[in-house]
Amino acid sequence: MEEITEVMEDTGESQGEALDWYVAHVRPRCEKKLVEHGKIYHFPTTLPTYSSTKKYRGKVVTFHKPLFPGYVFLQLNRETRQVAVQSNYVANMLEVPDQEEFIGQLGDILFALEQEVEIRVEPTIGVGSRVIIRSGPLQGQEGWVEERFGMTTVLLRLDFIGQAAAVKVEADSLELI
Repeated sequence: MEEITEVMEDTGESQGEALDWYVAHVRPRCEKKLVEHGKIYHFPTTLPTYSSTKKYRGKVVTFHKPLFPGYVFLQLNRETRQVAVQSNYVANMLEVPDQEEFIGQLGDILFALEQEVEIRVEPTIGVGSRVIIRSGPLQGQEGWVEERFGMTTVLLRLDFIGQAAAVKVEADSLELI
């Protein structure tokens, strides 16, 4: 169900300058175009995606849609930041003030996508209990619990953009932190 369209793990340095994480708020439907731009100009991009399957007249088609529409996560230095901003795809470049927290939260979401569990975007982060998942494919991940629509949902938060990915988890596999 999930796929990561582009995750470039190259955290090396370009011309001796360290790479910092940025969040590109992109123009409508330009997420994948910015990822391609990053390939051309050699800067690492991360675009978490999920699979969506549709049936059309007896034909089944699978699309890979951005998990967080309108956002692409970039690792940039001064030079590559300028290249990204000057593309026609970026509406606004957001600086990430807490790099470590951002890396941890984005890592949790990417890990959940790799585990192929059902995942959806939760546009607002509600108040809930902080938990660690003790069993199943997401064992060891931390999150915040909400009760919605009769199911237990764990939110893997990305506080910087005020969104979260929600995954279904059995209540007996959770432990309060």
